[in-house]
Amino acid sequence: MSTRSVLLAPVLLVGMLTSHDRPLQAQEPANPEIVGRWDLTVHAKGGDHPSWLEVWTSGDTHLVGQFVGGGGSARPISRIDFANGTVHFSIPPQWDKRSDDETYEATLTAGTLEGWTMSPSGERIAFVGKRAPTLARTGTPTWGDPHALIAASSLAGWREPNRGWTVSDGVLTSVGKADNIVSAATFTDFKAHVEFRLPRGSNSGFYLRGRYEVQIEDSDAAEPPLDHMGGIYGFLAPTWDTRKQPGEWQAFDVTLVGRIVSVEMNGTRVICDREIPGITGGALDSDEGSPGPVMLQGDHGAIEFRNIVITPAR
Repeated sequence: MSTRSVLLAPVLLVGMLTSHDRPLQAQEPANPEIVGRWDLTVHAKGGDHPSWLEVWTSGDTHLVGQFVGGGGSARPISRIDFANGTVHFSIPPQWDKRSDDETYEATLTAGTLEGWTMSPSGERIAFVGKRAPTLARTGTPTWGDPHALIAASSLAGWREPNRGWTVSDGVLTSVGKADNIVSAATFTDFKAHVEFRLPRGSNSGFYLRGRYEVQIEDSDAAEPPLDHMGGIYGFLAPTWDTRKQPGEWQAFDVTLVGRIVSVEMNGTRVICDREIPGITGGALDSDEGSPGPVMLQGDHGAIEFRNIVITPAR
């Protein structure tokens, strides 16, 4: 662009503003009581599972957002209706075994959402929600002593059930179709080093606090980059693709402080100080304000782990 064009552009823009184009800072956002992030718990027939909702304004009066269910990735919501304390929205299915849209409705009372959704069979399922914590931190963390999670030859330090996993010479192995294995220890803010190896086409995940999945997979499928290796599944895409070939040992170095995450994949920073908005699909719970364990995904494919070391903040 020429210098003349640069200088004229702001003048033309100011001249074109009308009363309808003025900045909106002075206007109240639509429905501020529902806008924000919500940690949900769904009381399904087979047991409780976590979900998550974020609502924000689009223009002066409309509401849009995104939603995470018990599995899969974050899904956009094109329209959210809120009136007289009741919120309502629908989303198309993702990995769910259904052909109709999922519908959610809830009443907001004293900062708590109470509502329902419909199962594929038409059964009404209740859920409750509370505002998600900001997890904002002040200052710079100081780090404690490293904590190794894998024993030399046993599953000590991992909760049961842990079907499908074995340990030999410090290598934790799943041949696939295994349980998602969960550490007995829980953590708040921490640095993590993890080494892993997977065969061609396999898929796993490294869950921070049991809620936020760092994706592990070997795939060139046409999914968004945020669903690929090194991303925070469904939310944050890695800047670079630094994965190695299947069958080679690879490594993540992850720092999580509050909601702020950085990820190095095989020695290259691929996510730098980004905010994780909420839980990812497959999370253990939606209690984001509490410490949580490390969880390794075993139900998607074969995977090996070694040298998992957690360094917690003091």
